Amino acid sequence: MNIAVIFAGGSGSRMHTKSRPKQFLNLNGKPILLYTIELFEDHPEVDAVVCVCIESWIPYLLQTLQKYDIKKVVAVVAGGGTGQESIYKGLCAAEEYVRSKGVEAEKHVVLIHDGVRPLINEETISANISKVKECGSCITCVPAIETVIISQEDGALEIPRRSECKMARAPQSFFLHDILAVHRRSREEGRTDFIDSCSMMNYYGYSLGTVMGPMENIKITTPSDYYVMRAMIEVRENQQIFGI
Repeated sequence: MNIAVIFAGGSGSRMHTKSRPKQFLNLNGKPILLYTIELFEDHPEVDAVVCVCIESWIPYLLQTLQKYDIKKVVAVVAGGGTGQESIYKGLCAAEEYVRSKGVEAEKHVVLIHDGVRPLINEETISANISKVKECGSCITCVPAIETVIISQEDGALEIPRRSECKMARAPQSFFLHDILAVHRRSREEGRTDFIDSCSMMNYYGYSLGTVMGPMENIKITTPSDYYVMRAMIEVRENQQIFGI
């Protein structure tokens, strides 16, 4: 079973929106989050979707899922106090779902994705699933297009070759059993400062596979990101209209 856990629990303060969180901003009358959910809803290899949402916006999300006839969302859960805790709650909901089907979490693939990354494609999702089955994990990346500078504790600077650098994006995908195990270990150890799932898996000694995703796979964080997303979605819709 392949399950997407879509994280939409942030408030989006850098978007400077006053009326609603960024994941619920509308584009052509549809929330950004729905564009993301539909990518997994329409993918033939994705069996189920879990959404992690700001608690006060759960009723609105449930109404929206019904409005757009979304069938694969099997759970909507409230986010936690941190991104790490919110992802853990989503993973627990995924675990509960697979157990409700009478199976364990060990060999099921989970794709952890940001609700405000609506510009991935079917090929990226498929590549994630295949890579996890091949080596146990998959981090979607894009090439580093600018110089990366690493600042050392002693003040020295390390500048790796750009050709050797990749930028981690999403989905970040794992066997559900493995990512739950490291989350539970980090909770036992009081570690709540991991910036994302691949950082946590790397810290606890898991090897990480990678696939290259599309450059437009940006996270909608600032107003300029929103306008880039709007342009890209219009391009995709025009391609469908003209059969390109």
